[in-house]
Amino acid sequence: MKFTKSTVFAVLPALVAAHGIDNLHARHVQARQAPPGTLVVAASSSSSVAAAPSSPAASPPAGSPASAPPGSPPGASTSAPAGGSTPLPSFTLLATNPTAVPLSAINSLQPSSATIPLPSTAVVGSTPTFLTNAPPLPNAALLNPTNYPKLDVPPPIDSPEVQQWIAEVQATGVEIPNLNPTNPGGCPNNTAAAADQTRCWWTCGGCTRSTDVTECPTALDWGLTYDDGPSFYTPNLLQFLDQNNLKSTFFVVGSRAISFPATLQEEYMGQHQIAVHTWSHPPLTTLSNEEIIAELGWTKKVIKDVTGVTPNMMRPPYGDIDDRVRAISLAMGLTPVMWTRISPLATFDTDDFDIHGGLTTVQQVLQNWENILGNVTTMTNGFIVLEHDLFEQTVEVATGYILPDALAHKPPFNIRPVVNCLNRDLSDAYIETNNNSTNPPVFSAAVSAGALTTTSAPAGATGSSGSGSGSKSAGVSLHTSSWVSLFGLVFGGALATHL
Repeated sequence: MKFTKSTVFAVLPALVAAHGIDNLHARHVQARQAPPGTLVVAASSSSSVAAAPSSPAASPPAGSPASAPPGSPPGASTSAPAGGSTPLPSFTLLATNPTAVPLSAINSLQPSSATIPLPSTAVVGSTPTFLTNAPPLPNAALLNPTNYPKLDVPPPIDSPEVQQWIAEVQATGVEIPNLNPTNPGGCPNNTAAAADQTRCWWTCGGCTRSTDVTECPTALDWGLTYDDGPSFYTPNLLQFLDQNNLKSTFFVVGSRAISFPATLQEEYMGQHQIAVHTWSHPPLTTLSNEEIIAELGWTKKVIKDVTGVTPNMMRPPYGDIDDRVRAISLAMGLTPVMWTRISPLATFDTDDFDIHGGLTTVQQVLQNWENILGNVTTMTNGFIVLEHDLFEQTVEVATGYILPDALAHKPPFNIRPVVNCLNRDLSDAYIETNNNSTNPPVFSAAVSAGALTTTSAPAGATGSSGSGSGSKSAGVSLHTSSWVSLFGLVFGGALATHL
């Protein structure tokens, strides 16, 4: 793949659209002018600039536009593109894809281009040779949607499957913090919860525990991730990744796995990492304990039904996680994976998702990318960036501009799935193939290290309503020293130490 070198673009000043966390995939804008110095004129990838700040989540304004339904075919229309009359500064990309869609055409109203077919169909019953002791590949054609919850709707909690998963979480003995679910609407609608630092709510203030993966341990390592798929345009992204020998982590929405099982198999057999991104993409802190278990459990199940393996990593939609969600995730064998945050208001979020809804422009997204690059060059560790493969626009900006620019970076980035950037083998990304002796399962390792508090609670004592008084906000003991020691052992010290 050849790239066009040193392309200069005019861009709008960077505005930041916070992630809306009210309706499914609905995004809202709490736009803020980037602080002075964040814009780069004719910037190269070696320039040191501040990342575009990420505003705390806020209540969506009335009538804020939602995205097209995740399963909508090409051609779904949304609102008019964002824009403005601000004078246009310029920035430089080191390389672009010569077949890229012009920037002027990447907006919420762009005509849908043809999707490309998957290059091959996975052979049913074949055994992946790139994983240790992998089970045979299931027949995705036998997947029956009626055996699963409704798509893009929070699953009911009274099904036999969910009741079994609730019992399994209970059987671990994990102490789930007795925290009230948050209200829809983000930080402004949850002032008490946002002020409660013992809750460690990432959405409001950026708190992380050392159980959260937020970066790669080695400088210039990029843990490449894409959320919300598979989709109609995921094959376009896969083609580019294959042509450039790149592998990624795909955080899969369970409902999308039902809609695109062949694409999920293609990702898996293409040696990309598959991880959990919930069933219906809700902000998890707003749910009860049982509802969180249902969201994660059904997604784990459908991924296993399609690929034969169960992921051991997850990403909370919108990054919405607190100690209650962490405890449940860990009890279900899932390590939370975030994206890099360098301050309470600055994260490595390209904001590519909002192009589709007309809430941002592709130029603003590329400015965010350039700002991220400016910080990467000052970091002693590697990084993880938030991107998406749900919409045509997100795939076009990735394959046409962000990835070509990254591939031209000097010194070069080492672009890898998250599990590899943590210096683990791809086999360690799945419960069935993980080497438990060298990469202990997260929950059992945490208990052994004394980092996670458990109790021999009686049946039904899992905090099932999720509507606690907050009196046990530290009920799951994420002890700083224990976790740093534990994850230094398990993941080579690659996890966050912000507590």
